[in-house]
Amino acid sequence: MEEIQSQSDNYRSSSSSASSPNNHNNRLIPTNNNLFYLRKSGLLRQPISFEDSPEWEDTEIDDIEGGGLGGGNDSINVATTTASVSPALSKLNSGSLPSVSIPETSVAVRKIAGVSVVWKDLTVTIKGKRKYSDKVVKSSNGYALPGTLTVIMGPAKSGKSTLLRAIAGRLGDSARMYGEVFVNGAKSSLPYGSYGYVDRETTLIGSLTVREMLYYSALLQLPGFFSQKKSLVEDAIHAMSLGDYADKLIGGHCFMKGLPSGERRRISIARELVMRPQVLFIDEPLYHLDSVSALLMMVTLKKLASTGCTIIFTMYQSSTEVFGLFDRICLLSNGNTLFFGETLACLQHFSNAGFPCPIMQSPSDHFLRAINTDFDRIIAMCKNWQDDHGDFSSVNMDTAVAIRTLEATYRSNDAAEVESMIQRLTDKEGPLLKSRGKASGATRTAVLTWRSLLIMSREWKYFWLRLILCMFFSLCVGTIFANLGHSLSSVVVRVAAVFVFVSFTSLLSVAGLPAMIKEIKIYIHEQSNEHSGTLVFLLGNLFSSIPFLFLISVSSSLVFYFLVGLRDEFSLLMYFVLNVFTCLLVNEGLMLVVATIWQDVFWSILTVISVQVLMMLVAGYFRVRETLPRAVWTYPMSYIAFHTYAVQGLLENEYVGISFPLGQVRTISGLQAIRSAYNISPDGNAKWGNLLVLFLMAVGYRVILFILLSFRVRKNTTICLLFGCKKNTTTTR
Repeated sequence: MEEIQSQSDNYRSSSSSASSPNNHNNRLIPTNNNLFYLRKSGLLRQPISFEDSPEWEDTEIDDIEGGGLGGGNDSINVATTTASVSPALSKLNSGSLPSVSIPETSVAVRKIAGVSVVWKDLTVTIKGKRKYSDKVVKSSNGYALPGTLTVIMGPAKSGKSTLLRAIAGRLGDSARMYGEVFVNGAKSSLPYGSYGYVDRETTLIGSLTVREMLYYSALLQLPGFFSQKKSLVEDAIHAMSLGDYADKLIGGHCFMKGLPSGERRRISIARELVMRPQVLFIDEPLYHLDSVSALLMMVTLKKLASTGCTIIFTMYQSSTEVFGLFDRICLLSNGNTLFFGETLACLQHFSNAGFPCPIMQSPSDHFLRAINTDFDRIIAMCKNWQDDHGDFSSVNMDTAVAIRTLEATYRSNDAAEVESMIQRLTDKEGPLLKSRGKASGATRTAVLTWRSLLIMSREWKYFWLRLILCMFFSLCVGTIFANLGHSLSSVVVRVAAVFVFVSFTSLLSVAGLPAMIKEIKIYIHEQSNEHSGTLVFLLGNLFSSIPFLFLISVSSSLVFYFLVGLRDEFSLLMYFVLNVFTCLLVNEGLMLVVATIWQDVFWSILTVISVQVLMMLVAGYFRVRETLPRAVWTYPMSYIAFHTYAVQGLLENEYVGISFPLGQVRTISGLQAIRSAYNISPDGNAKWGNLLVLFLMAVGYRVILFILLSFRVRKNTTICLLFGCKKNTTTTR
């Protein structure tokens, strides 16, 4: 206790905000400069009121399937009033904290049915967590009420995102949760459609407009008629103040810039609002936003909460204005709860513990300064330094002591009030939430197919660039090998032309890898929110890619076929096109598998090129398959190289059944003529066998992709739990 007292006194001496640090009868009043002073504890530390809790008797749960899906009265919209939306907001407007005025609107809105969320003794452990403890969250208690903003705040790796995922029921396979979560007083999980979850990563489709993005999201999530979903999309656009950007491309076009990060973040939230969720979870809503965008975001969320939506989100730190919009705060450090309660009470909590908020400092900055152990390294660096005012007295507080003091103060003063409120919220069960139903698998497949077709048609890097490259390459190869004739001497050169065409047409497909990686990231995000499915994604991607692959096959094959001068028969030409198309389909599956494994452009391109080169080496052109070393190169490499079957089928299509004159009397069959250059089967139907093998390989790669995607979604959830999702990935197609 002497150590704690000395550290507290040391910190008090550096904080000029409190006129008398040991006297708790001071006031916390706002000044013209939005600075904070101490307030009398009796005026601030009001007992938690049960008036914030929902009245179950007057509450009805909206049912989308029951006809309320598209009605104007059920729309999500902005608040109609500002002063009476919640007790916390009333405090802000009364002058307790500097606040931002929320503009009024004349739109009459039916509010969302309120839902209370309570977590009690919540502990989360993660397997393989190499820290001082495997408990990422430790015995956390708290609650969130309808129409309020509840923020989970703390330094990096304090367990904020893990706690948010635990409350939402989205923990990965490697995590174990102990404790209880209550929804409307009943111990249950949130069903599909009753809540929305917004990840820290911003995964959007840049080649779609805002309205298109939300409309396709609504089609994937909701059952019902298209017209009803359009009205929900318009409501979500209006709720997130996106009307000015509704018809703009998210990622821009040509030399035009895409939407700013603030608007993209609001689009991510609007994507969840089309379900009209009663509870909304947001992981770092202000991630990578400037101060203006952050304030606009929080004002928008405040208006959304005023419709009755329960909003729970995480945050690292905030400005003073943003802090004034919070209703309740859950402060974490190393998984321990240092405080839970109203935001103004948190300021008094720090003051009572001996760490009052200094003048001209944001409350959230002050909180993190007190509990972030990383500041100890700064203290060590600055120990012998001096500034213009002498020692660095503002950074001389031991955070470990501060954490112990704050935790002890919370347990002795505020924890009982929180437990009492939790008891009152869980004593009486409210209405059970019902699942609102999902779109059928056939509908989702059709939506994903149409959306992918639209994306591929707008994104020139996806297939149009590959089409241009293949056409140019076919023209080059065709002119190099033009006018070969049909003599015996042209056989070897023609084999080389076919091999080069097949090999490099497949190799040029790596130009589409970046777009594939973006497509996979979009799928992982939608699958984590139950908006899509693995089989649905595979079918949608397959159906949408077939027209473009067929276009590439027809255009490049026609150029090559007639320039080189292959046999002039329609049936042979059709087989040539079909063979090339199936070959590209196999190659597409291979690239999707590699892209799913790496999800990185550089490593994916490097892997695909390396695999393609190895397959070329064992495809039977440089050395006939029978002469290859049996270990590795013959078995299994030559049999898994799709080039082998594609080239073999095309050569059988060209040379089986024909003969070449050898002098004036003798003739030699095409099989004998080509034997020295390539090994083909004498059977006239062998080419169809090779085509069947290519088709089975295309199916096989899709099966492997199905397994990888199913595993990848679970793995990504585990990675987010262990290390946090730190990348802000915006897919700009």
